[in-house]
Amino acid sequence: MTPPAPQTVTQLLLAWSQGEQSARDQLIPLVYEELRRLAHRYMSQERADHTLQTTALVHEAYLRLIDASQVSWQNRAHFLAVAAQLMRRILVDWARVHQSKKRGGGAAPAALEEACVISQECGADLVSLDEALRALAGFEPRMSQVVEMRFFGGLSVEEAAEVLKVSSDTVLRDWRLAKAWLLRELSR
Repeated sequence: MTPPAPQTVTQLLLAWSQGEQSARDQLIPLVYEELRRLAHRYMSQERADHTLQTTALVHEAYLRLIDASQVSWQNRAHFLAVAAQLMRRILVDWARVHQSKKRGGGAAPAALEEACVISQECGADLVSLDEALRALAGFEPRMSQVVEMRFFGGLSVEEAAEVLKVSSDTVLRDWRLAKAWLLRELSR
């Protein structure tokens, strides 16, 4: 199946933002495969015995997205960035619950295959990465958003630049600096 044109998705998002429920109903089938791709990307970074399935992650994100009726959607890239952020939050919440059940947080780390992004050693878990991203957002919010959009959301440099309303060069610079900062922070 051919992916829908970004303009079609953007038009439906704008209509949905203006209160047209039929636009939302038309939109979801068009973006479902992209949401599955995002969820698959997240789940491939989780431990093998993770009990949350890709489809469940998509559905949970979908439920949260349709509750986001007050969001003023800009375009397809903005929608995917928000979806990626929601999926990350769902998995972090899941990991925290799992760790708390183990009394003392002895849960095995959820390996993140980020050899070219954050670390040569895939030893950081999702909760630690989330904490580091929150810390980064405290003093460089745009850098944190760039990591979220590029790594978790799979957005291109151009798409991230469009969502953030900055140049592609700015996104690349933020991406490089954020990776270096996260590497240092996670290796402590």
